[in-house]
Amino acid sequence: MLERLSWKRLAGELFLFCLPAFILAIFIGHLPYLLLVSVFAALGWNYYNQLKLSHWLWLDRSITPPSGIWSWEPLFYGLNQMQMRNRRRRRELALLIKRFRSGAESLPDAVVLTTEEGNIFWCNGLAQVLLGFRWPEDNGQHIFNLVRYPEFRLWIQSRDFSRALNLQLNNEHHVEFRVMPYSEGQLLMVARDVTQMHQLEGARRNFFANVSHELRTPLTVVQGYLEMMVEAKLEEPFRSKALDTMQEQTRRMDGLVKQLLTLSRIEAATNIDLNERVDVPVMLGMIEREAQTLSSGRHEIVFTVNNQLKVFGNNDQLRSAVSNLVYNSVNHTPEGTRIEVSWQQTPQGAKFEVKDNGPGIEAQHIPRLTERFYRVDRARSRQTGGSGLGLAIVKHALSHHHARLDIISQMGVGSCFTFTLPQRFIVPHTQQAEIFVKNK
Repeated sequence: MLERLSWKRLAGELFLFCLPAFILAIFIGHLPYLLLVSVFAALGWNYYNQLKLSHWLWLDRSITPPSGIWSWEPLFYGLNQMQMRNRRRRRELALLIKRFRSGAESLPDAVVLTTEEGNIFWCNGLAQVLLGFRWPEDNGQHIFNLVRYPEFRLWIQSRDFSRALNLQLNNEHHVEFRVMPYSEGQLLMVARDVTQMHQLEGARRNFFANVSHELRTPLTVVQGYLEMMVEAKLEEPFRSKALDTMQEQTRRMDGLVKQLLTLSRIEAATNIDLNERVDVPVMLGMIEREAQTLSSGRHEIVFTVNNQLKVFGNNDQLRSAVSNLVYNSVNHTPEGTRIEVSWQQTPQGAKFEVKDNGPGIEAQHIPRLTERFYRVDRARSRQTGGSGLGLAIVKHALSHHHARLDIISQMGVGSCFTFTLPQRFIVPHTQQAEIFVKNK
């Protein structure tokens, strides 16, 4: 086990160099001259090892230092140990940096490291996607050259990083910026995409505004007639008209509240039991009778149903989806329209379709039809009692069954609303036969 150098070891080494001089002086004398030769030999030995060390430090590309003996052995060994420790520390530091960058790449936010002057020296992948940075081309660029917004420049220059900056970028994304000191002379900037939060906040505001607007009209009508009844006694036929109007408006409010509760219940449902056997043909038989009653002979309604096609799913939600599609077609198409309802098995799964030859829907309205309270013709929807919630209920009910509502419409030709439940939702005929035998 090697130990560090000491005065005793150096003195012992010098004595070994001088020992031959003492031995020769016994026989031939001239001790001073022999000691001088021994000292020069010791100096030459040390100079030789110094040259070896210098050659290794400056010219030699080998990892390990040269070997040495005597007092130079612990020096070379110590250098070797120090080099190994440095290599180990560099590996640990490189691994730490790798872990940091891997963690930063995994963050759901854009991360940018800059100097206090604002020069970028690292950014993660999301910063390249969200902020449009290019790496490593933008290394050393000033942040103001890449994020060119006056609000951002004023916020950075103010150095008041206790508050976040919300900014709408040119790519239509809403981004929340936060800056914090990272290390001495460095800043860490985090940019979070809050576009979805802004959309949800806008949807929330629109939802409350629409609900308030939808309830205000019937409440105003009912309140007005009640005030008139309190102030004066109404005579026929005005009294009957007032009562009929109030009943109509209360039914409208009741229908709106029921649809809101249905939509809320469907959206809040997280654990849906999709193993329930739903007898869709029986369901469609009941809906057909209700649709005929609702139409009162104003439409030609044709149902084409595969009576053997039953599915797994949630009965209430599937009924809400199917009935809303049928009732919407009856309510929102003019008299004389032919409405075709189909429930058939296809290679893709169980397909439900409601098709009419009505006036159709303009193309710009189709992407927004499933939004809450969205109406193509608001005046006509109020006349038919529509609330704009039916297709929103259909959309959310189908999402729980891994299906999507497809809408195809052409002006002057008609509209077609379809969805297809995946093949795995179809009840096999063997299970249907077993159920039939048990019921029999």
